[in-house]
Amino acid sequence: MLVGIHKSSYGRFRPFLKRYEDILDYNKIDHLRLDASEPQFWQQVSQLDLFIYNWISIDNERQIALTIIPIIEKIMGIDCYPNMDACWCYDDKIREYFLLKQKGFPIVESWVFWDKKLALEWIKTAELPVVFKLKSGAASSNVVLVKNKASARKLIRKMFGRGIKSRRIPLADSTGRKDFNLYKTIHRWGGNVLRKIRQEDISSHWKRHKNYVLFQRFLPNNDFDTRVTVIGDRAFAIRRFTRKNDFRASGSGKIDYDPHKIGMKCIEIAFEISKAMGFQSMAYDFLYDENGEPQFCEISYTYVDTVIYNCPGFFDSQLNWHQGHYWPQYFNLIDALKMPDLKQPTIDL
Repeated sequence: MLVGIHKSSYGRFRPFLKRYEDILDYNKIDHLRLDASEPQFWQQVSQLDLFIYNWISIDNERQIALTIIPIIEKIMGIDCYPNMDACWCYDDKIREYFLLKQKGFPIVESWVFWDKKLALEWIKTAELPVVFKLKSGAASSNVVLVKNKASARKLIRKMFGRGIKSRRIPLADSTGRKDFNLYKTIHRWGGNVLRKIRQEDISSHWKRHKNYVLFQRFLPNNDFDTRVTVIGDRAFAIRRFTRKNDFRASGSGKIDYDPHKIGMKCIEIAFEISKAMGFQSMAYDFLYDENGEPQFCEISYTYVDTVIYNCPGFFDSQLNWHQGHYWPQYFNLIDALKMPDLKQPTIDL
């Protein structure tokens, strides 16, 4: 048995990836680190039983992952985590919407335009407020509430003009302003200075978004969202509360882990979708509509692993409760390697 784990940006092995290695070491399973830029990469991949690439929402990792994973999975016949079913729509809210809307799942209604004139025509009669989103981005970084037609037209013209960079939506309501942290900003700048001295790349991860617009129906009176993360036959669920005087919960850091407060219908829907779509792993963000019915607004194959570990347990698909703290990487490996007797070591947070 041999597992290959692809590096993350700039040759690093983030803690998320190292936890895979800790579990594999504990169970005496061979593994190696991989880099698609290395000449021996494809020869190494050919020897694998499982290929892991936990790529995140930055453009250079997307470029690599969506190039190599289809070849490894479909052409070479090697199991991948994530596979293309799980990650094809990752960090692309337009793909998410069209894919799951066509399947009839309760995703929040959205409007997508690739034509400036049609977008401007639609906004004339649109019911406001609506939520404007760039198709990629995490922690609400690229999400704003559009309250008037002038702001909507400004965003449309910008998107069909110079475009908008990630985390640079030109409205005062953006989280770039609300979540500003001087310490983190200084730390980032200082890190860039050191990287420049070491002659490392300090160019932006992010491309400019343009030539599309995405609006989503605004569901008011939601003080929290419910995030349900399904891994195989297990669902971890939390409530995330909104920022003060704001509608956005993702990235707020205000988390309630009490399983008794979770709407069980959210869990049932999440299991239904994952089973129907064959998702190995998927996190769903649920809100409630005016009738008190859950709808989800976004999905993601990857997530913050410490949040999953901090959950006091999980529900199975029969809604039975299982107490305990588990790393998602542990269940990822159990399912991918088909090794139910895999042991979880003690791993520091």
